[in-house]
Amino acid sequence: MTDTVASTAAPVGSTSLPSRARQFYALTKPRVVQLIVFCAVIGMLMATPGLPDLALALAATAGIWLVAAAAAAFNCLVEQRIDARMARTAWRPTARGQLTNAQTLSFSALLCAAGSALLYFLVNPLTMWLTFATFVGYAIVYTVLLKPMTPQNIVIGGASGAMPPVLGWAAIRGDVGAEALIMCLIIFLWTPPHFWALALYRAEDYRKSGLPMLPVTHGAEFTRLHVFLYTLVLFAGALLPFIQGMSGVLYLVAALLLNAAFVGYGWKLWRRYSDALARRTFRFSIVYLSLLFAALLVDHYLRPLL
Repeated sequence: MTDTVASTAAPVGSTSLPSRARQFYALTKPRVVQLIVFCAVIGMLMATPGLPDLALALAATAGIWLVAAAAAAFNCLVEQRIDARMARTAWRPTARGQLTNAQTLSFSALLCAAGSALLYFLVNPLTMWLTFATFVGYAIVYTVLLKPMTPQNIVIGGASGAMPPVLGWAAIRGDVGAEALIMCLIIFLWTPPHFWALALYRAEDYRKSGLPMLPVTHGAEFTRLHVFLYTLVLFAGALLPFIQGMSGVLYLVAALLLNAAFVGYGWKLWRRYSDALARRTFRFSIVYLSLLFAALLVDHYLRPLL
């Protein structure tokens, strides 16, 4: 399937301008970046009792989006051969040979430079440096070094993916507070069960790619157990906003319900595995994080009124 897709790619340079634009847009991994920006915006809104300065928030959102998109494009460049072997990623323009390495690298560098300049001049230098460090953490440390070397790649590399709330907080406050670090910790603990659920039903893809993902190196049962254990640790971590005092009962109720559901998915995945269940767990994990952070935000604004 992958070989067929790759062999039918149009030659570089023969594509119309709208198609070329779609190819560059695909490099930015829009769905992934949307979740990153969503978490960053939550960090901005949580950083102030009322609404943040709109111009500042818009500049920060645009800057973070650009740098996150640059990291995604760089990831596509580095992993093009791996992507070509996997059904899930064989459609990417770099994997199909629709964009050259020079085009992809230039696009990534342009986005990173534009986003960094926006953050430095219109937001603050701290946010720019933190965002750039996140770019390096994902594009270099995770993609180039960790991912091909260790089955714990997603755990260690998850630190960079957990940074968006910190970036949003720093954009508004100009510092890194304990509340921002708690939100960062929640995403850090969420990443392994989220990604390993995907890796379980895509294990054959990862085996073909040569990447040392946990289901490939340690087996499905070992991975399923770790998904379940991480949902338990995440449950504890998700209660920290209430324990620390940054949220109230409304968030607590939402956190209890959402985490009970996630633990339930983890338990069933461990004891009664199926690919269909792994897919549902993966999809639920995205809904889980979105609703948990939405509940944190609603609680933030409603608590003073209750």
